[in-house]
Amino acid sequence: MKEYYTINEVAVMTGFTTRSLRLFIQQGFLAGEKIDGKWNFSVEQLEAFISNPNIKAGIKIKNNALVYDFLADFEKSENMTCIILDFHISSNEEFEEISSYFCAAMSDENVSVSKMKLEKQNNSVRLIISGPEDCIADVMKKWYEKK
Repeated sequence: MKEYYTINEVAVMTGFTTRSLRLFIQQGFLAGEKIDGKWNFSVEQLEAFISNPNIKAGIKIKNNALVYDFLADFEKSENMTCIILDFHISSNEEFEEISSYFCAAMSDENVSVSKMKLEKQNNSVRLIISGPEDCIADVMKKWYEKK
């Protein structure tokens, strides 16, 4: 299981820039610790951040924008897909499993052109991923094979 998320992984999941995340750290909205000069965030710190009502609205706007931008772009140069997955979870471990897998999968160099957003509310996790059809299909196939 993943112990820490990097600031880049949190940026991918939330849609906020690393600069914005550093500002949230300064303002006390995001807790983390520096390890070897780099920001790292535990699952609990990430969950507290994305569950904060002050932050949740911004994440929802970014999630909606990802879907809207996908729908509005009719000039795609290759086959693209956008998937919205709603997971019912009963524990932090399930949240960690989902976020860890998709962070790692979306960090893969072959999938780097894809986008991912993650939102948690109570016992639900909404995951939105978009990108080249073959890359996203491969990510999803591996997710369901490991289940």
